[in-house]
Amino acid sequence: MISTMRQSYPVLAVGLCAAVLGVSACRPAPEEAIEPQEVIDRALRLDLDGQHDEAVALYRKVLERTPESFDAHYGIARALDLSGRYDEARRHFARAIALASDGAKDQALRMMGVSRTFVRDATGAATYFRQVFDRRVAAGDVGGAAEVANELGRVYLELGNPARAYQWYRTGYEMAAREPDRPAALIELVELRWAHAQARIAVRRGDASEAQQQAAVVKALLDKGSNPDQRIHYPYLRGYINFHLQDYEGAIAELQQADQEDPFILLLLAQAFEHSGKTDRARDYYRRVLASSSHAVTNALARPVARQKLGQDD
Repeated sequence: MISTMRQSYPVLAVGLCAAVLGVSACRPAPEEAIEPQEVIDRALRLDLDGQHDEAVALYRKVLERTPESFDAHYGIARALDLSGRYDEARRHFARAIALASDGAKDQALRMMGVSRTFVRDATGAATYFRQVFDRRVAAGDVGGAAEVANELGRVYLELGNPARAYQWYRTGYEMAAREPDRPAALIELVELRWAHAQARIAVRRGDASEAQQQAAVVKALLDKGSNPDQRIHYPYLRGYINFHLQDYEGAIAELQQADQEDPFILLLLAQAFEHSGKTDRARDYYRRVLASSSHAVTNALARPVARQKLGQDD
């Protein structure tokens, strides 16, 4: 994993330096003298702030000095994906996987799956998500395995394979149900997520009736009040169903009540506005998609579309 960012105290350092050694000794240290981890931390901050090209440049400097740095390969791969340089990103993720400690292996494999999702390669993504799933099953982490199965289900669904999506979402549901000593709220949460997935799968298959029935199950489970933090996912579901039934005004009304930090929801809003003939609003939402610096399935599905719509593809 990428190390925690360190704090620096430049004002104190310069003052002390000037007092003890004189001004000439207080010049900034040459870059070669800076610890690689400090440069990595700075690069990560730039990447999270949306300055992906600047982050890549710093990571390259680290790799010139420490070519076997897991953190640098992992970090530059992340930044390259976000800047649209997918082939190079995967080369660095492959190296990160090879260098990863056992504790970091799952995350590196998972992010390679996300990287494959950026280029709409569901089969390639599945190769890596499946490895994480198998590792978690072998470790007895059924909850973690369920999470990855659901993630892969979403990749398959949004990349046009609802049959495979159903298989993996069902696997996620079955794995989650194996967790021991589940409180009632967790049991209901697992059922809620399964119904939510089935509703989305149904509408992608063109079965509006089944989609509405499963959405009603989600609403009934939410109304029990055991999982209030999940309520925000209901307008997303309603908007998703409306969108795929070509009710774009209805989709907009629902999706604007959903999580406005989720790049995939922002993408649906952009597309709904575009279908409604509101080009300026659509472009605004495409730009909002690009403001996200997450390296996750939601952004991997949304960001390349937004880049293309805004003419940012090479």
